[in-house]
Amino acid sequence: MNAQAIRRTPTKGKARAKGGRKAPARAASPWPEGSGKLARWAFGALVLAMVLVAVIALDLPGKALRATGAATGEAGFKVSGYQIVGLKNMDRRKVDAVVTDELHRATEEAPIGSDEPAQALVDLDRIRDNLLQFGWVKDARVSRRLPDSLVVDLVERTPAAVWQHQGRLSLIDNEGVVLDAVPIDKMPELPLLIGPGANSQAIALNKMLDSVPTLKPQLASATWIGGRRFDLSFTTGETVSLPEGAATASKALQRFAKMDRSVGLLGRDMVRFDLRVPGKMIVRVPPGAEPPPATNAEVAN
Repeated sequence: MNAQAIRRTPTKGKARAKGGRKAPARAASPWPEGSGKLARWAFGALVLAMVLVAVIALDLPGKALRATGAATGEAGFKVSGYQIVGLKNMDRRKVDAVVTDELHRATEEAPIGSDEPAQALVDLDRIRDNLLQFGWVKDARVSRRLPDSLVVDLVERTPAAVWQHQGRLSLIDNEGVVLDAVPIDKMPELPLLIGPGANSQAIALNKMLDSVPTLKPQLASATWIGGRRFDLSFTTGETVSLPEGAATASKALQRFAKMDRSVGLLGRDMVRFDLRVPGKMIVRVPPGAEPPPATNAEVAN
């Protein structure tokens, strides 16, 4: 038989280990394939979560930030004073209280023995947020002025009227924001808004009065009636009753202003001009007085 024609027949069955021994059988795992890697990921995530919890519990980022701020303070960047800009009407003591309270808090974060807070430890946003709680403050900006001071820049609201409600007088701006209490013996020369919710109508009232520039300077007070409409009292002593609805009231007041310019309605000792009936003006006159020469006026004694 030709030797080259001889082929070895492959050994059937399991392969044998070196030296003729069978390879040990691998033990079957009770876990699905790939579960070991998943367990390692889960364990790593658990360890990371524990580290994060420990960092938060020990306040390590806060301590690091305070340590950095304290270091800048030791380098000379402290707060030894502050300047207030834009203060006109607001009580300065209220601003001082807000700033000094934050400086005191920052001083407590400084190293023992330091009597001045580091610049970096002063929370400027906290100062601003607390200042915005006051009605007078429309906006505020707090900044650092190196090396050792702060600047508090205030934008105050402008007083536009006095609001009388439940026996109290409050100064308000043209948006109806309450600025401060007004002592009755120190009433400013401003229009008086009377009644519950009258301050919330300040914007609509001002818009209406801007359309009648000849009447606006003569307004003494405006009473919000029943949460629906205004009675306007003028310095000449008369009252003008406006209809409900901002647009309707504005048109009625503009017609009244036009008649006042042409024939002179105010200053004739009339009691009331009632504009609530569309297209008419009912005039209440005192006994013996002569009614104004208005063609569409009805006289009521």
